[in-house]
Amino acid sequence: MSHLGTRTIDCVPQSLLDRISSKRKLDEYDEDQEYPDLVYVKMKRDDFDANYDVKTRVLDANNQSVSSYTSSSSSTRYIGSSSKALHFFVRNMSGGNTKVIHANSDDTVESVHEQIRKMTGIPVFEQGLIYRGKQLQMDKTLEDYSIQNDAQLQLVGRMRSTEYPKTWKVVNQLISTICSLCRGERRCANTVVGDVKFFIDMASIFKIRKDNDVSFGHIQIFVSAGAAAALVMMFVSPVAGNKECAEEAIQLFLNPTLDTETKELQTHSVPVILEFCKLLSKTSQDNPLYISCRNTLGTMLETIQVVHRSRCFNYAEASVVIQELFPFVSELGRKVIKGLESSINSPQIAVMSLLGDVRDFNAFLIPLRNAIEDQLGGMGHLPICLTNLRPCYIVELGSLHVIFLEILEKIDECLKIMEIPVSKSTGEIDSLRSGWGQYLSILKALNTLSKLYKGAEENVLSVLRSRQVALNALIRNSRRSEDHRWILEHKDLTSFESRRHLTLMLLPELKDEYEHLFEMLIDREQLLAESFEYISKADAKDLHGGGLFMEFKNEEATGPGVLREWFCLVCQAIFNPQNALFLPCEDDNRRFFPNPASDVDPLHLEYFHFCGRIIALSLVHKVQVGILFDRTFFLQLAGGTVSLEDVRDADPSFYSSCKKILEMDTELLDIDGGLGLTFVRDIEKLGSRETKELCPGGNNIALNSNNREEYVNLLIQHRFVNSVSDQVREFAEGFSEILCDASMREFFFRSLELKDLDRMLHGSDRAICVEDWKAHTEYNGCKETDSQIIWFWKIVEGMSVEQQRVLLFFWTSVKYLPVEGFGGLQSRLYIYRAPEPHDRLPSAHTCFYRLCLPRYRSEAKMQESLEIITQEHLSCSFGIW
Repeated sequence: MSHLGTRTIDCVPQSLLDRISSKRKLDEYDEDQEYPDLVYVKMKRDDFDANYDVKTRVLDANNQSVSSYTSSSSSTRYIGSSSKALHFFVRNMSGGNTKVIHANSDDTVESVHEQIRKMTGIPVFEQGLIYRGKQLQMDKTLEDYSIQNDAQLQLVGRMRSTEYPKTWKVVNQLISTICSLCRGERRCANTVVGDVKFFIDMASIFKIRKDNDVSFGHIQIFVSAGAAAALVMMFVSPVAGNKECAEEAIQLFLNPTLDTETKELQTHSVPVILEFCKLLSKTSQDNPLYISCRNTLGTMLETIQVVHRSRCFNYAEASVVIQELFPFVSELGRKVIKGLESSINSPQIAVMSLLGDVRDFNAFLIPLRNAIEDQLGGMGHLPICLTNLRPCYIVELGSLHVIFLEILEKIDECLKIMEIPVSKSTGEIDSLRSGWGQYLSILKALNTLSKLYKGAEENVLSVLRSRQVALNALIRNSRRSEDHRWILEHKDLTSFESRRHLTLMLLPELKDEYEHLFEMLIDREQLLAESFEYISKADAKDLHGGGLFMEFKNEEATGPGVLREWFCLVCQAIFNPQNALFLPCEDDNRRFFPNPASDVDPLHLEYFHFCGRIIALSLVHKVQVGILFDRTFFLQLAGGTVSLEDVRDADPSFYSSCKKILEMDTELLDIDGGLGLTFVRDIEKLGSRETKELCPGGNNIALNSNNREEYVNLLIQHRFVNSVSDQVREFAEGFSEILCDASMREFFFRSLELKDLDRMLHGSDRAICVEDWKAHTEYNGCKETDSQIIWFWKIVEGMSVEQQRVLLFFWTSVKYLPVEGFGGLQSRLYIYRAPEPHDRLPSAHTCFYRLCLPRYRSEAKMQESLEIITQEHLSCSFGIW
């Protein structure tokens, strides 16, 4: 950033010693004072490491001088600009070399100060420029001061009074100690760590006082005074013990012991850690301390994302942020390319080594991309076409595009190789799974970069299309810790299994054990009312932070099987039209939408809130409840717009009427008043009819051929959206409370197709396959060839579809199978030989998918017993646990 000059490590000691004695002694002058009244101070140069100067930009810029290249750092311009090119001289009042500056007449004075900082290392806020006896103000342009070619400007020191006398005292003391230790003088090295800790503690006090500006200013001094550079100098010092001491002190910024209230303080340390990164990278990019600093900075950037003009970056403009972050993105991009090349030959080892580099690459890339979009997007230059435009950041943008293309080529090769083991054994897939996660993160980075360049999005899409097998395997094995929202842009390339996996990761993960349980004791006779009391009054944290424990009154059975049964029963009650909450579609009575007249129950909105929680919890527990949502309801949950085609299932007659209006001949619709319709809608409610206007003055607006589309759209909105907006809002809020992040509700539903949610909520709509059932059943105390087992499957095959479902529900508390059939259940099924007498009915341990069959003496007796338990009203409460 513009106010953080990088210093040559070898030159730090003397410059620091020279500066300590003169720091912060003079009052700041008024910028409007005349030239004779200024105070001149001999300015000390913080030497610049040539290896880090702008001359080392990633693409070769040998033909550009430093000054000419950086003259436009404060604003993006294009070659061929109409502004007048200038060259002039800046002379230090205290002597030294005169500097040649190249700029344009419309450049700001601040951009000239920035050039001087890059040449000399003198912080911008310590510089003053004088021309014709006037102090030049930062926000003015060179043209404002009539600066011409060959003009001579004077560079003077601006020494400000400080609001931080204690801060400067601590920092100066720290620098003095470091310099003495680097000269080999015998001093207690522990005082360095102590001073740094004391400095951080001071910042914490400011933060606790809620004074963020003071806290940030305090942190800034650490960089501007050269303390960060001094610590790095100490780290590379050959004097015994200095490296360890400096590393311990630097680690205090990386791993501060902060409580919740002061945790935000670490983001204020971005300038310090950025300075550490820039300096340490010049020692070795493989240095563990540098990597640790870079990791920490990346973590902070992930939190901030938009750093230009932010306090943590000293309100730097996007142009400065681009120059600050690009070297890290370039470095990390090259490491990712190298890692991908290695993974082609040794995927299990090399891909794991990508973990930190890929994470940091994404972390630095996002704020860099945001800065580029801010700098160029406002000018209408996005996406960038490098062949037609030549922005002043062509070096960064061109190099970034090269990195994009190289990574895309390598990831395509890796995905091609990866597709081979996908179809092989699970064991091999498991061994590669952790490495594959990095591929998905790399694809995310490429997706981010593709927004900047013309044709780049199609390049990414082409790779994803050709590698759909690998892409879906990556998604199915992805982790919860990653942000997968970018995949929504390519939803059409994903499978149902992938989309289901993505959305279920937005819900809490089931655990084998919980520290606490949310316990419910429900009376079957009061199932809906008592379930409502428990769930609606519960704290959302208790519902998704702990496990659910369910028990029916006066019944022994407990455990997951009873919980599955409860989900099915309570959803049947919620969506029962007699309870007036939801209405079934005319053409499919399994599909529901909110009832506009649900307000007959004063608690109807609370019930919708409760329903949202129940549906989300059923998805958490992977229980198919046999319910389908109508498209109009689904679209509103996804934040979408409801069109005429979307209402076809909800109300076929309404759909047909609207379709006729839209397709009616124009003359017939307009002649003699047409249909005699106006922009109103008649509503029947509790036996009475009410007329409502579709828009202000709608009663006086006649339907005609010119406004019929508007009429139909308003009618749809009023009938299917506005009339149930409160109900949908409450359902959505209840659902959101169960998500790990409540703000992800719309993303959850947008990630799915309606048919995906059908499969997740309802399960398979196919008849039960008895052969599949048998294939997923094991035996204990009996064999598949025993006569009782042969009778059993013969009887099951002869049952009706509904009887088979009831038997399955009795056996497992699963009424609706997953779309994968029995293979999609959480466990295989078991038939146990029961010790009970042969005249007893079968029993079940639903938690373990276990059916206990007595040793029946005849097929007829077994059939009689099975017919009893497959009666709908008797299939519940036979389970033990």
